[in-house]
Amino acid sequence: MAISSIHFLFVVFIVMLSLVLMLALIVLIYNIIEYNKSVRRAGWSEVINKKISDVIVYAEDEIPEDIYFKALSVNSSFRNLFLEKLVDSEKKFSGAAKNKITDLFREYDLRKEAMKKLSQKKAYLIARGIRELTVMEVQDAIPKIEQYLYHPSPQVYQEAQYAMVRFKGFEGLHFLDNFPTRISEWQQLRFLLSISSLPADSEGAISNWLESTNDTVIIFTLKLIKKFQLLYFYPKLIGLLNISSVEVRVKAVQTLMSLENPETVQYLSGIYYDQPDEVRIEILRVMKISKDQCCIDLLKKELSKDVPSGIKVNAAQALYELGHGDYLSELAKEEDSSEELIEIIKYALQEKIC
Repeated sequence: MAISSIHFLFVVFIVMLSLVLMLALIVLIYNIIEYNKSVRRAGWSEVINKKISDVIVYAEDEIPEDIYFKALSVNSSFRNLFLEKLVDSEKKFSGAAKNKITDLFREYDLRKEAMKKLSQKKAYLIARGIRELTVMEVQDAIPKIEQYLYHPSPQVYQEAQYAMVRFKGFEGLHFLDNFPTRISEWQQLRFLLSISSLPADSEGAISNWLESTNDTVIIFTLKLIKKFQLLYFYPKLIGLLNISSVEVRVKAVQTLMSLENPETVQYLSGIYYDQPDEVRIEILRVMKISKDQCCIDLLKKELSKDVPSGIKVNAAQALYELGHGDYLSELAKEEDSSEELIEIIKYALQEKIC
């Protein structure tokens, strides 16, 4: 019985030892493969970087034929790395250098590698393919990319949106008509930078976006109005100060001020007490830079009321910027002024609080 138990334990030990050795061997083989991939990628990167550098620096007839590069260019992994490097390089150059990078893309027909990614299942690969086709301005890929505007992955649909705007400008924003998902600040910035002009018939689309149920669509539209100084939307912006979204109201106040209408401060003073605190603070900031004296009584009143400190700070700063520093100094000396108010006034006067 004891011999059988020892035999069984010995067999178990051998099996466990074999498994451990097998796992160690698998890990070793995996690490060797990854190391070789890393070394190979580093070597390929040097070859590709030299190729890109030579093409940019030298004229076409000054570059000798590179047989080694030509041999590597049929390898799928090498081609994908080449494409990746071209896309990264394109962002760093402009003019003739940028055109040469695009020429390399066409010369080696790397469009195929980018298009293949659009048929993959992994979101990051699809997004990468869209980005590559966009950067390299492959116009005939637009219909295929357009299919991904409502893809479930944000990584994919954001690249597709940006592609449409890069390719079509303002016309590429049509997806905003019925877009339910939040648009990030970064994405909005990308759109704005890609739109250099507005078509003559843009007013209708912009009006519709200002009535969107998606707050970020409205906010982006406000930025568009600000960028192109679309003064005829002033009445619509005033209407936005009555909607439920505080974020939209704040952005609407900022946009109103950017349109430089002389009646803006007076109007905002009239609706000031109908707004939540976040919007009031933004209105006070507008008053601070407006140089309009019509709001002085309102600002003084805010310092005397029991309101959040953020409102008092901005009211005091606005009074100082509008030339009423003496009034603030006298108010700080009054016996019934609270310690909080004195500190706020000192801060507004840019004094050190001791």
